Amino acid sequence: MGNGTPSYRLWKIGTNRVLGIYSGTSVDRYGSLDSEGPQLPANLERSMRSNSDPKWPNGVYADFEVCPLENETPGVMQAACIESAKNIVVEQ
Repeated sequence: MGNGTPSYRLWKIGTNRVLGIYSGTSVDRYGSLDSEGPQLPANLERSMRSNSDPKWPNGVYADFEVCPLENETPGVMQAACIESAKNIVVEQ
């Protein structure tokens, strides 16, 4: 999670790229609640909520399959959705 919108962000390890996670196939950066609680794969939701600590985890590492929702632009967070997650590790 991050400060601001979108709430969920995915860092592409080894790069300076950050993806903003949204639901669905379109992005409304200025008025949609789609970025506040995006749909995530069920196994990822379970992994994130299965810890005994009531706060959100510090980090979640996984092999993510993402779907870009817009073209990549240098210096701009790219909108994407998460299609699937495997080998999930939750850091507390």
